[in-house]
Amino acid sequence: MPNSKQLFNRRAFRTRGKLKKASPDRPRLSVFRSGRHIYAQLIDDKIGATLVAASTLEKEMRSKLKSSSNKAAATEVGSLLAKRALEQDLKDIVFDRGGYKYHGRVKALADAARAGGLKF
Repeated sequence: MPNSKQLFNRRAFRTRGKLKKASPDRPRLSVFRSGRHIYAQLIDDKIGATLVAASTLEKEMRSKLKSSSNKAAATEVGSLLAKRALEQDLKDIVFDRGGYKYHGRVKALADAARAGGLKF
């Protein structure tokens, strides 16, 4: 029987595969959620490079936030990422939740990015 890490990786690869088939030319908003922090980055899979990134580890985020592992922190990261993406004229993206459920901090980040002007 596969362990939880193998099951997570299976869900992540399945999600990523569907996204690449659906829209291969749009950047991918990838989310990583740890116990203490949340990270988000826009990746161009054609060239294999990160275009924009934001996380709760940044100095400006650490000074704003009381805790870096809650929905409020995820909302701040999503809005910061959207602001940085719009500065580089990136509006149409595709959301890659990885192996995580679309719930809680992941959903809060996605909603903040949408409110910031990103379309997915």
